[in-house]
Amino acid sequence: MQRFLIQLDWLEQQAVIHPDGAITWPNRFDCQQGDTVLVAPWVSAVDHGFILSAIVRGYRLTKRMSLLKLLENSGRIFELGVDEGGVRIPVREGALYTELPGGSVPVILDGFMTALLGIYDAEVETGDRKFRALFEDGMRGLKFCLPSWNYRDKWTWYGSGAYLCPPSYHNLNRLLLGILGRLWGDHSMVELSRKWDPRNLSSFSRADIYARFVITKNAYRVRHRTWTQNKERVIAAAAAKREAPKGARSISG
Repeated sequence: MQRFLIQLDWLEQQAVIHPDGAITWPNRFDCQQGDTVLVAPWVSAVDHGFILSAIVRGYRLTKRMSLLKLLENSGRIFELGVDEGGVRIPVREGALYTELPGGSVPVILDGFMTALLGIYDAEVETGDRKFRALFEDGMRGLKFCLPSWNYRDKWTWYGSGAYLCPPSYHNLNRLLLGILGRLWGDHSMVELSRKWDPRNLSSFSRADIYARFVITKNAYRVRHRTWTQNKERVIAAAAAKREAPKGARSISG
């Protein structure tokens, strides 16, 4: 409990308040994922999902009104598109919230669903209809794009189908989908999460998934030359991106 409260104090201290009242927790380091270069400071849907859930629990424990105020002003990032400094990606039905702004679509599944749970927690605690609208937009986007993450009703793809998920990510995906399906009352999501249970796999299916994971994962590594992406190269790539003409403005911009 003491450790959690220390972390809660840190989150409150690190919150960035923007001119429009929006509150964010930006990452202050450069990062590269595949071909996507993220230049500090950058924001992530998964970070904000975890933070919202933590602040909700912190407020319930401490009743500190400052934490409730943070919740009330932390939804803006999910309303703004990536080109506006937010994490929202509109799709034909609903929206996606991306872990890596500027990355490929569909987004990383576990990060997106973690963001949805954070938004749900914030809506439950504050009763703010904006959070409810954000949750429903995201759930519609999840439902619409779900086939893109689904491998033969047996397993999940990481991100935009670059490679099959390793078991840890896959199990996280199936658990999160089952929770969200129950919260939203969507039986098809719950049923798909059950189909994704590794205990359902035959020996042939296990071999198929393992072989496809090894092939697709290594193909991804070769395609993006991930072994070359050391700290110095990432810093250089970020510096080049900073000097390039600006095509997007920050959330404070």
